[in-house]
This record gives sequence, C-alpha cells and structure tokens, in this order.
Amino acid sequence: MCGIAGMVGSADKILLQRMLDALRHRGPDDCGLFVDDRVAIGQVRLSIIDVEGGHQPIQDEEGRGCIVANGEIYNHRLLAKHLSRHTFRTRSDTEVALHLHQDIGPEMARRLDGMFALAIWDGEAITLARDPMGIKPLYYAIEDDVLYFASEIKALLPVTRQIREFPSGHWFRPDQGFQSFAEWSAEVRREWTLEDAIARLRELLPQAVEKRLMADVPLGSFCSGGLDSTLVTALAARSLGSFHTFSTGMDGSPDLEGAERAAEYIGTTHHIREFTEDEFLDVLPEVAWHLESFDAALFRSAVPTYFVSELARTFVKVVLTGEGADELYGGYEYLKDLHPGAALHQELVRITQALHNTNLQRTDRMTMAHGLEGRVPYLDWPHASFALTLPPAFKVLAPARVEKWILRDTFRDLLPADVTQRSKQKFAEGTGSMDLLRREANRQIPEAEFERERGKVPFPIRTKEELFCYRLFQERFDLPADVVQDLVGTTSVY
Repeated sequence: MCGIAGMVGSADKILLQRMLDALRHRGPDDCGLFVDDRVAIGQVRLSIIDVEGGHQPIQDEEGRGCIVANGEIYNHRLLAKHLSRHTFRTRSDTEVALHLHQDIGPEMARRLDGMFALAIWDGEAITLARDPMGIKPLYYAIEDDVLYFASEIKALLPVTRQIREFPSGHWFRPDQGFQSFAEWSAEVRREWTLEDAIARLRELLPQAVEKRLMADVPLGSFCSGGLDSTLVTALAARSLGSFHTFSTGMDGSPDLEGAERAAEYIGTTHHIREFTEDEFLDVLPEVAWHLESFDAALFRSAVPTYFVSELARTFVKVVLTGEGADELYGGYEYLKDLHPGAALHQELVRITQALHNTNLQRTDRMTMAHGLEGRVPYLDWPHASFALTLPPAFKVLAPARVEKWILRDTFRDLLPADVTQRSKQKFAEGTGSMDLLRREANRQIPEAEFERERGKVPFPIRTKEELFCYRLFQERFDLPADVVQDLVGTTSVY
C-alpha cells in the first residue's frame, strides 16, 4: 500500500517531492523518485511484500522505463510463471505488472487480480490504470499540456484545483485515451438454484479471504461483531489460527459487546478503542482532510474508522474489512422497501458500482491516514461478479425481509447464532456515534444561517449536517463546484 504521484510533459523534481510529501501518511516506510527529461514519477511506500527489496519506482531491465503502484496484485506469482524471459530484481507484485506491460502493453490491467492504481513509464509514454472496483484511489489533472496524477486530491492542490477522478476499471495512455478493461456481470442469472448458489459462495468467499492473507508483515482484521466483518474474521482464522482483531465504539455501544463475543468465539486476540463525544468532535478537521469528501453519511462512519485504524496500526500493517457485503447482498434497511425483483437488483448494482466514491473511499482514507492497508474480500472481482448475478430473492428473504439471507445461511456453521441473526446496523449506529455530527451541526448553524448558506451551494443541501460537512471539506480544499460534484459522486447510504 502506498501513495503515487507524477507528471508527464514536465519534470519538476521539486514539485513532485511536494506532491509526495502530501501523501507521506500513505507510505511512511520509503520514498522513491524517477525523473527524466519529460517525466517525473514517484512513490511513498508502506512495505508489505518484499519489505527489504521492493523499493519503488522499479525500473525495467534497460533502465528506460519504470513503475509505481499502490495496492496488491494477488495473482502475481501465477503471472510471473509466464514472464520467464524477464530478469526480476525483486519479489514484489509490482514488478510483475511492469514486465507484463512490457509484453502486452496496457491490456495487462485485464490480467491483474487485485486492488491497484498504477503508473508505468515505458520510455515514450505513460500508462495509468485503476482496478475494476475502484478500491485504490487515483486522480488526475491536465494543466498547460502537462498530465498530473496522484493517489489523493491533496497531492494535486499544489498544481491545480481542476482535479478529476480516474475512472475505475480503465487504463489510460495519451495516444489511446481512456479504455475500459472490466466488464460488469450485472445481469441476474435465472438459472441459479439456491443449492448451486450456496455451493459456489462457499468456494468463492473463502478463496477471496485466502488471497488477502498474502503479506510479509503482521495482518489482522476489523471485527465489529456484525455478520460481515465477523465472517471475514472467521474465514481468515481457518488459515491463521489466532490473530489480532479490532473494534471501536462509545461506552456501552452494541459493537463493543458484540465484537468481544465474536472474538472469543473465533479465538482471536481482540483489542478495542473506546472513544468519547469530545474525541469524536475534536478529530473532525483531521478526518475531513483525509476523507476528501463532504458526504455526511461517510463522515459519521469515518470517525470510528479513523479511531479503529489508529488502534490497529499499533499491532499490524494490514487489516481485513467487511466492506461490500451490504451492497452485494442487500444489507441496508431501505432496500427492504424495494420490490424483491428488478428494482432491488438495479439498486444493488448502482450502489456497488458507486462504492469507489462511498465506503471504499472512507476505508482507504481512514486506514491510510495511519499507514495501514485495508483489504476488502467481499469485493474480490470473481466474488463480486458472482454475487451480482444472484436473484434478489436469495438476498432479501420474503416474507420477513431478512437481509443478506444467503450469506447468513451459507456460513451458519462458522458463526454463533447471535452473529448470524444480528440485524444490520450502520457502522455509526453500532459504535454509538450516529447522532453526534447532527447535534454538533445543529449547535453551530442557526436556522437563518442555514437557509442563507444552503442557497449558495450549487447543489442540494438538505440538512445542517450536510452543510457542516461541506464547510469542513471546502475549508481544506476550496474546489470549484463542478469539480466537487465530479469527485464526490453518489451519496453514501452507510
């Protein structure tokens, strides 16, 4: 896990270093630059694979080209077997992507199984690519015929405020533009029987978790005591045995009690971070700087994620999380109001495809704020593609409208009944902090001020809480309205 930045069409080393300094929290272990006549690219590194030898940028055999990357390529060992003509200098998964690009060009992105945002300079042109789900962030800007890119918005602020998000599942090369390499399997397969779907789920989800145990450093798991994160923890424990798990909440919150019971059942070494209302409010400016969004729902869940990530980083460098299960399997309460057919399926596809702007953004930014890598097994591309083909009736079970039913039923042998039967709670609800942001916004913004200010924002602001979060965001980024709309995208439901 890292932060990457660069420019093509110029080679300003001092500017590149400023960009990388803004990303240092993402990569506290190392910093590397490659500067040539028309290009300057670099990376700040959180060392996970080949800790000693994986310094980036990694150059090709001739020294003309190089790669910087953020993320993990889980099938890199398999890919490397077909790249025997190349001389490998490291054991890094990133070098595999470089050599694959040498062999087949930008279409190498289609072969990568993992989460990634990467840049490859081949001596003549730049190739940028981002994983299909948008798990790893990437932004770009063009100023005076110079292409700039970076892992976070803040790294581009020294250059411009005309910043755009790089689209998920695409690669880019200046002479070919943006090219999609990921095809969403979003049509329901009516031929699925429940028995066949359960059998396939029992294969795919454990495989997704197993892939994400790849690390040369300590690994743990977030475990709130709810179904999603506890199931991931239980599946990981089948390979790891006892390992570290982490939860957070306010005194007496449901997640703290539920997580401790789940950890005891699974047999992990569990750690909790209890926080107060004052701590929640005090950290809001820092969270706003890292989150790079003004979505109020994200803010509510980002603060607890910030605290639990801070705790986890004192023990591990990598954590597994439960992100994506609610989107794929119908976990949100409002989904029960939709007809369990086309309407429900279309909404699940929509919110899954929007994750790069919502819960994935929160997870990436809050973990990386502490130099911690978050991995999301539910959003493994084969598993996610499978889940989106399932009939909605397998997910929200009538007549009781039980959410995530197939997930609960398939793995009921792994988890205690109080976990498989626990109703969905939003993360902010489970941690006890759901209303803190709203109360603070109401305290700080009088009604007359709210009515006056909301009219100045060039898109709908419905509540004082939303205006409060927008202020927190714009005080730090001061972006044009059209840029803000493009970057924030879909509002989170979390």
